[in-house]
Amino acid sequence: MTPAKAGAVAAVVSGIPSTAHALFTGGDVLAATRAAGTLLPGRRGRPGVVAGFVAHVVVSAAWTGVLAAVARHRRLGAGGGAVAGLAIAVLDLGIAARAYPAVRDLPRGPQILDHLVFGAVTGALLDRPRETDQRTTSTTSPGFSEL
Repeated sequence: MTPAKAGAVAAVVSGIPSTAHALFTGGDVLAATRAAGTLLPGRRGRPGVVAGFVAHVVVSAAWTGVLAAVARHRRLGAGGGAVAGLAIAVLDLGIAARAYPAVRDLPRGPQILDHLVFGAVTGALLDRPRETDQRTTSTTSPGFSEL
């Protein structure tokens, strides 16, 4: 699977832990999205859903690029991706929590789980073979594929 597809899938499903946590605890399901919006330049004190979506796409794409570069040299798989996701959580949440109050105020556990899911899904999908068009047509039997 291409890195872009893997990253897109991982970016979508990686929010499941924090969303589930918010739903089960009666929290705000968009709090993490709004908090991410404060990461954009000029928005530190202005959280927002659209800005959060943009920030999430940018951050996910950047980390997908890092994981894709690693995956070119060594297989990640879901386990290696999860370990990478934990390292990403330490960096993302450690740095962002100090500098951005909206991120600091988020429940830490669900955010770490989001990062673990992102890494595991990205690692697993990057290990999948890329789709190729292996269809060939026979000159003697039009419409049939050669084996």
